[in-house]
Amino acid sequence: MFSRRNRRPRTPELLDAWQALEEGDIPGALRRLRNGTDDLPIDELALVTARAARSAGFDDLSTAADALTARPAKARALYDFGYACIERGVPYLAIPALREALRQAPDSAGILRELVSAYEREGRHRDAVDILTAHESTLVDWPDRYLLVFNALMAGDLALARRHHARLPDPQDEMWLPAQTRQRAMLERAAGAEALTPLDATDLRGWQYVIGGTVLTTLSPYGFDAGMTGRFAWLQDTHDQCLRGLLRLKAVLGAAGAHPTSVSLLPDRGSRILGLAAARLLELPAKPFAPDREDTVVIAYDLNEVAGAEQGPEILGRLYERTPGQVLHEHASNWTDPPVVTADSVTLLHQSATAPWEGQLRAGEDGLAERGAPDSRPEEEIAADILAADPTPDDGDGATPADPVDKLTDFVSAVRDTWLRGDRTALASTGPVSSSRFL
Repeated sequence: MFSRRNRRPRTPELLDAWQALEEGDIPGALRRLRNGTDDLPIDELALVTARAARSAGFDDLSTAADALTARPAKARALYDFGYACIERGVPYLAIPALREALRQAPDSAGILRELVSAYEREGRHRDAVDILTAHESTLVDWPDRYLLVFNALMAGDLALARRHHARLPDPQDEMWLPAQTRQRAMLERAAGAEALTPLDATDLRGWQYVIGGTVLTTLSPYGFDAGMTGRFAWLQDTHDQCLRGLLRLKAVLGAAGAHPTSVSLLPDRGSRILGLAAARLLELPAKPFAPDREDTVVIAYDLNEVAGAEQGPEILGRLYERTPGQVLHEHASNWTDPPVVTADSVTLLHQSATAPWEGQLRAGEDGLAERGAPDSRPEEEIAADILAADPTPDDGDGATPADPVDKLTDFVSAVRDTWLRGDRTALASTGPVSSSRFL
């Protein structure tokens, strides 16, 4: 075991992180701890976390970690450490401490809920289901059984989610009513989708719809069976892909029976370019975004870029609540850093994307990668180039399942009665379909 007289960890994984901290590399140390922390010695993990927290100026976390290093067997110290880790955005470090705390105090609802929170933030929904099921005799309906239903859904276990949802009464506290509404909407969307799509561990389109109400219109043609499952990791976008996304948006609107009368332009340059192209393709007038405008398609290139524009945060706040007949379309949606509102329609999911009009990477004369100059032409000219592009899909590596447009429209026709309902809550998890990511 670790000795307090020796103020260095001895476990190899923790020694690697310790060395990174000695070199001043806090992100590198945390990356080394990102996976495989569940079974590490808790006192050593706390020691490394305390040093990282002091280096980052996180006094609350360093205090909790120091207390746990001194008294690693105390449930209160374990809980306080886990709580501080979650608050500071490192829930994976909280999990071993909270598991041990719950082992020592199995009837503690507070520890159980904090552990579930850590699992949720890590996307470990099956682990959350398992721990809640193991303590089912102590669960109260709100929030515990609600959390069991939610995590069962996010783990892809519809049968379990439905069974416990049927046992869930209406909440007495009004604070849970929005959560109840969103959960019911997820189950309704699942009921509509499962007749046409398998809702299995590779059904990205189906589960994006169930968990967020989003119609995903295209899948990545690369790496489907090598960990990506339809998502992009790093993408240099093209005019061709933009046009393909707009054509599929048009097909989605038709299949859903939506009849917008305008295209609404968001304030960032990328969204204005794509919005102008959409207006011409859909043969609708383009107008600056107005939150109360009904029967309109709001076009975003990337909603995270909208957030950085003037009045962007205010606009996104107004998009959270749905205006009648308003359809929010996002072309390139970041699945590892989700936007604060979830779009109704998304062309593709990426971890990192460079728009066609931004400076893209290319091979220089010396063979090394260099970034080209951005396209500074007027937005209308770039929009015209999008409309003149070739929307033929990339053949890719041949591993992605065939996804003709009629497969998409059949899906939309099946779920049209549950589409465009409820608020646009941000997605906090990738749900049942996992993909590889680059840290």
